[in-house]
This record gives sequence, structure tokens and C-alpha cells, in this order.
Amino acid sequence: MNKRRDFLKLSGAIAIGSLLSPTSLLANSVFAKRPIGLQLYSLRNDMASDPQGTLRKVASIGYKSLETANYQDGKVYGMEPKMFRKFIEDLGMKLNSAHLGGPQYTPEKKEEAMEWWKKAITDHKAMGAKYIIKPSMPIPKTLAELDIWCDYYNAIGALAAKSGLKFGFHNHAREFEKIEGVVMYDHMLAKTDPKLVCFELDVYWSKKGGYDSVDYLKKYPGRFPLLHIKDEEEIGASGDMDFKPIFEAAYAQGMKDFFVEVERYNFDPIDSVQKSFEYLNNAAYVK
Repeated sequence: MNKRRDFLKLSGAIAIGSLLSPTSLLANSVFAKRPIGLQLYSLRNDMASDPQGTLRKVASIGYKSLETANYQDGKVYGMEPKMFRKFIEDLGMKLNSAHLGGPQYTPEKKEEAMEWWKKAITDHKAMGAKYIIKPSMPIPKTLAELDIWCDYYNAIGALAAKSGLKFGFHNHAREFEKIEGVVMYDHMLAKTDPKLVCFELDVYWSKKGGYDSVDYLKKYPGRFPLLHIKDEEEIGASGDMDFKPIFEAAYAQGMKDFFVEVERYNFDPIDSVQKSFEYLNNAAYVK
């Protein structure tokens, strides 16, 4: 309850600014004390209708690091890679990571799939990305089938490493289900090469899957350079997510960046993203 009261207190403090038009966010946003990142899926509808205007609002809130969730025909949100990079850098932001689903994969189509990844790596290198992340996957029925996917991820990781990028995987709750008595996520951590494949731990979905993020951060140090910071709605809104020990464990094991992701909203999406930023910007445990 204390965490929820803190969120409500913060929401009240910024209520006047939230009621103003989005174009006035810059004048009403707090000073960015910490390098907080945003997964742009949080603003998926706004990014689809007005990507440049939405990115201006994101910058005005104080976000410095971005993770994209759109890559089609060699473009990101309709922009060529170099154009996208220049646009966000002119706003004082940078692209650190990108979610890429990739083509539908079967071992028979591996060569075709790798050609797709080569192009994606080249484009995201041009945008300045450090990480390319696969956001989801089908759930295999056997560990042998899962091993095929792990081999595929190792191959993508090797390809990415040649260009100085790191390939990784982002979890949902279902990766914490068991296959043949083994937790799928644990098997993936064991069967992927740490030099080639990292993991972006979504702390909300790990909890929904029945597992404590802190335990994973401590058990597999160095495997989680990125985190998704997520709650039921805005960050801190539910009072159920205890972010302090998560951040402490994440920093201790080598976290390089983290991204706010808001999927459900109590407010307009841009306001939810702003409230989430301000909650973390005022949290002493965020460095």
C-alpha cells in the first residue's frame, strides 16, 4: 500500500502538467536526473499515427534512451535508418535497443532467415543500436525442439557480434512454464552461449510467470544487460511491484540499460509514459 500511496502522491503532484496539452510537456516535465529508457511500444498507436511528433513529446518528458518495436521493409516507423538516428539524436535521445520479430522460422529456412537478420543488423547498426532483441517465440513442446531455437539464437548472436551488436531474447510469462519438467527459461539460459546471446528480463512477466526476477538476476549474473520495467499500468501504480530490490540486483549483475514499458493505461498513453518516468526519476534506487 505504501508504494501505491507514493504513486498517487506523485500523480497528484503532476496532475496540472498532465492536464495540459502534450505540446506543453517540455515546460512541465521534471529535470531528468537519471538515464531512463522507453520501449516505444508503450506509445504504439501514437507512433503509428505521428511518429515524429510523438518522439518530440518523449524527448520533452526527459527520456534519453529508446527501444523500438517497429521494423518493416528496412524502415523504422516509416523512416530510413540514418534519418531515424539523426531525428532522435537531434532531440537528445539515442537508440540503444530494438525489438525484432524476424521471419517465421523453421530449420529448413535458416539460410533465408539469416539473410533477413543480416539486413536488420546492418540497418540497426546504422541507427546506433547496441542490442537487437527477439521479443517472443512459439512455445516448443519438447526440449529437443527448444534446442533448435537456442541454436538459431546462437547463430543470430554470432552474426550480430560481427557487427558489434548483441542479440538477446525478451520474456513473457509463458517462458517460465515447464517443458519435460524443466523451466523453459532456465533451459534457454543454459543452452545459449553467453558470449553471443543475452536476455532482456521483463520483471513484470517473470512475476506473472511465478518467478522472482531478483532470483534470476543473482543466479545468472551478467546475462541480463537490459531490463523491462513494467507494472499493471503505469510504473508504481499497482503497488504490487517492488522495484527497489530488482534495481539493486540488476545493477549488481551488470545492467547496462532499462526500458519503461506501459501496455495498459489509466490515462492517455503519453501521460502514462510521463507518470512512469517521473516515478522512476524520483526513486532513489535508480542510478
